[in-house]
Amino acid sequence: MIAIVDYGLGNIAAFASVYNKANIKVSIAKTAADLKGASKLILPGVGHFDHAMRLLQQSGMRESLDEMVLQGKVPVMGICVGMQILARSSEEGELPGLGWIDADVRAFRSSDATKNMSVPHMGWNDVQPLSGSRLFDELQTDARFYFLHSYFMRCDRGEDVLAISNYGTDFTCAVQSSNIYGVQFHPEKSHSFGNRLLRNFAGL
Repeated sequence: MIAIVDYGLGNIAAFASVYNKANIKVSIAKTAADLKGASKLILPGVGHFDHAMRLLQQSGMRESLDEMVLQGKVPVMGICVGMQILARSSEEGELPGLGWIDADVRAFRSSDATKNMSVPHMGWNDVQPLSGSRLFDELQTDARFYFLHSYFMRCDRGEDVLAISNYGTDFTCAVQSSNIYGVQFHPEKSHSFGNRLLRNFAGL
């Protein structure tokens, strides 16, 4: 059972629809009790980093999520801001992130290479997988995904970077550390490419 963490942010219904159409069991978790029995987790998110962290803390699910992911090693995939809050911190806010990935989130405007680029980075863009991760099965070439963001993750370790995209400069758009995955783009808005990636996550 894949549990979609509903803490007040993200396209919950869109994720559920993809899995329902693929006959993959999915549930929507709004409380810690709803998380019980989940074999995988989707952590969506849109908007501001601090707002996402406050809502997640207020949801009452934070402690259970930490236990499931860090101790139980339940696979989790953060999406958009849901990926960014996997990091320790963000230039967008002041609150600490979950700290599940050794990384920090930076603004495009803070880099010399991208400071003059229009933000947010919005629309379709190519994604280049850097490893043989099963998350990108059948997506190694010609994969395009929908993006909407002004910040990106910078990992401490290169081996945690699963894929890159380019917006003025190459930036990390997918990560993995053990059972913890994240994608900056929106698979639920990325048609067949996104559907494939979500099904791949279900099959990990």
